[in-house]
Amino acid sequence: MNWKTGLYGALASTIVLLSGCGNEKSSTEEIEKPQPNGQIEESVEEVVLPYVTPFTGERVENKVTMRPIIVTINNHPAARPQSGIGSADVVYEMLAEGDVTRFLALFQSEIPENIGPVRSARDYFIELASGLDAFYIAHGYSPEAQTMLVNGIVDNINGMQYDGTLFIRSKDRYAPHNSYISGENVKLGAEKVGASLLYHKKVSYTYYEEDESVDEGLQASNVKVKYSNNEQFNSTYTYDTVNKTYSRQSGSEVTTDDLTDEPIELSNILFFEMEHSIIDSAGRRQIDISSGGKAYLFQQGIMREVYWENQDGVLVAVEADGSEVKLMPGKTWVHFVPTNPGIEASVTYSE
Repeated sequence: MNWKTGLYGALASTIVLLSGCGNEKSSTEEIEKPQPNGQIEESVEEVVLPYVTPFTGERVENKVTMRPIIVTINNHPAARPQSGIGSADVVYEMLAEGDVTRFLALFQSEIPENIGPVRSARDYFIELASGLDAFYIAHGYSPEAQTMLVNGIVDNINGMQYDGTLFIRSKDRYAPHNSYISGENVKLGAEKVGASLLYHKKVSYTYYEEDESVDEGLQASNVKVKYSNNEQFNSTYTYDTVNKTYSRQSGSEVTTDDLTDEPIELSNILFFEMEHSIIDSAGRRQIDISSGGKAYLFQQGIMREVYWENQDGVLVAVEADGSEVKLMPGKTWVHFVPTNPGIEASVTYSE
């Protein structure tokens, strides 16, 4: 059973919601239904839910009060299918060492029963989590990441200190692909380290209304991102015209949530082109998440060339004039792709 953000309602009396997400007042719409005899049925009122979730743009009944939680999730083939990713509002995917990618899964509107396998931190993971004022969870760290965590750059818990207590090893997988944390232990971990789970930071995302459509761009029902010649870490996305969402495949297998066996469904797919560099003999990377650059946006089977910016630590898709790009309500997947070979070579699409 998932614990929703409403459980944190007692923790806070106020919350700052993102600026572009619409009015918080309840509203109603009158709907008239024509009858077979041509007469109009008495009007009925459709209630529009009063609040909008910051990272999905979906309307909800209760105000969001929980701080974002970001978890480093293992994407090695031995770690698949992962648990809890279907509940993530946003997943950021990026290279770690070699051709291996990892996920930073952001949870706010819903916390799943179990999350993982949890994997180790990198410095640019922490930069991203800090910019979002998230509570950060990982199991392990690079030397640079360890220094940042010790210095308190971001509130966090780590499996290196809580292996076997907050982090539980599954018996059906082998280390390092078997460390999990439950939704309940996320809350307990925050209490242990004295971290608040109240949502404070204003996030600058804007959304279409649910009945709006994307009206410009190129047809793109099929999308592929290539990180290397290793197909295990290259992904494809296929648009479903009925659900108006994209499914994801990686290593020729559909990406599902191990908790539900259901495929993930994405309303937005973003690709941000970023400078990548190798910083040590182990092949660890530095990724520039500050400078901004080219971006691709896929939604409703449409592709648009846009840009990305780092606005006070938050990565935002923007138009050429600097105005914010509208996202479709729903879940979002964000890829960081290297400037070499570049976004045009890394991301391909077709009707």
